[in-house]
Amino acid sequence: MSEPVSMIDLQAILQVSAARHKHLCPRQVLGARIALAGAAVLRLELPRTDKRLLVIVETDGCFADGVEVATACTVGHRTLRVEDYGKIAATLIDVKSNHAVRIAPQLDIRERAHAYAPGEKRHYFAQLQGYQRMPTAELLTMQVVTLTTPVEALVSRPGVRVNCAQCGEEIINERERCVAGQLLCCSCAGNGYYQIAVPSTASSLVSVDGEFCRSGALELTGLPT
Repeated sequence: MSEPVSMIDLQAILQVSAARHKHLCPRQVLGARIALAGAAVLRLELPRTDKRLLVIVETDGCFADGVEVATACTVGHRTLRVEDYGKIAATLIDVKSNHAVRIAPQLDIRERAHAYAPGEKRHYFAQLQGYQRMPTAELLTMQVVTLTTPVEALVSRPGVRVNCAQCGEEIINERERCVAGQLLCCSCAGNGYYQIAVPSTASSLVSVDGEFCRSGALELTGLPT
């Protein structure tokens, strides 16, 4: 059985996470515990001050806050990515060795948590306490994994940019798609997360707080006036 995580380190992480999130919840605890466990497996010290550790979280929200505080990996530094599977899980990758480990909670931790919070009958608070005290082996599952997209492709190279052949917008980090011999952005290639509400044939001006910016739609409907 694994030894419990250092409560001193964990409490310091949770204090910062709670201040950032305005409260402490069980998922923040899981985020911190998963981050600490993954770094221990990879033999990397936390928090990081470099870009050697890449973390991919499988949901956003409270859980991601716990991971971020524990690791110091951030979206802004391109060391934290969200692949939204709606799961409380994360993969930690040592970009120097390419070793990667995916960590998630054990399936029955909600029930197990009560054993580590004696006298606490409220499920939420039993989880909040229990997740902090449970040995790692009882709390988490770990899988050694390989990424379907190489780290080099995820991280890309600095200074690489192209313009979409259809919309003309700049694409960085080698996120373009080649379709019928043309380099397109994800949206123009048909993989976008949005659609233009009104097809455009010319540009129009849209007022935003008294300033004007160009819109690709002739008429914007459904916007507040």
